[in-house]
Amino acid sequence: MNLRLPLILVMLCCLQACVNSSTPVNGKVVPTQKDANSLNQLIKTDLDRVADMEMRENTASLRLLMTKLYKRNPIYLKKSTSDSVDKMVEWVFEGDHAWDFASLNHVKDLEAIYLAFNPSFEGDRVLALIVGMQTMMMKARGNKTEFYITDSVDPQSVYNSARNLEIVAWKLANNRDDSGHLYFLTNEMPLDKEQNLSFEREFGKMIGRTDLYAEVIAEKAQRGLTNFTQGFASKFLLPIGMPFGR
Repeated sequence: MNLRLPLILVMLCCLQACVNSSTPVNGKVVPTQKDANSLNQLIKTDLDRVADMEMRENTASLRLLMTKLYKRNPIYLKKSTSDSVDKMVEWVFEGDHAWDFASLNHVKDLEAIYLAFNPSFEGDRVLALIVGMQTMMMKARGNKTEFYITDSVDPQSVYNSARNLEIVAWKLANNRDDSGHLYFLTNEMPLDKEQNLSFEREFGKMIGRTDLYAEVIAEKAQRGLTNFTQGFASKFLLPIGMPFGR
């Protein structure tokens, strides 16, 4: 009997218990999963609840990253709004726009990520990056943010989305414009102070959650995952499942 899947599920259930309270973002509470005793939970398996938790926590991480990116790169916020960072982040994650933004030429997932690093793009690069990552993760999970017993998720797409998060983290630290400036200011590296690696840590959390979830569903489906070399991955984002919203 393969004992890996039960062991991984136990690990994920422990993780869910640790994060079962709401995750504060700038003093605000991000909505969490519905009451475990509700009728909604009767049509969910344990794996569905794990999927809900993984997606919810990764979305909370993206909200935090968006807040940090705007504060470090206020020029991009001004390209979208005169409102505060908090209001912009709330609108992006809770607004009635179906993740479709005219200012991004209506692109999503990988196209939006590429747009964020496109030298000719003059719009809000933070918006493009966050929209790209969020819709990429949704697309890898069948365009869903909540999961039920009848749902199925492709483990390779989830695994590829984790690799794409690694690529984005690398691009944030390395990609520069024609003048040699980074497109985004992220981690602080002052010579006389302790280094601030909060962006790197948040990406690490998302990648860890996503990798663990990919392994769980791959074990359940008894499927292997195709690995990609770092050299290839540093240049190209990996393909993700079905087209978003179709």
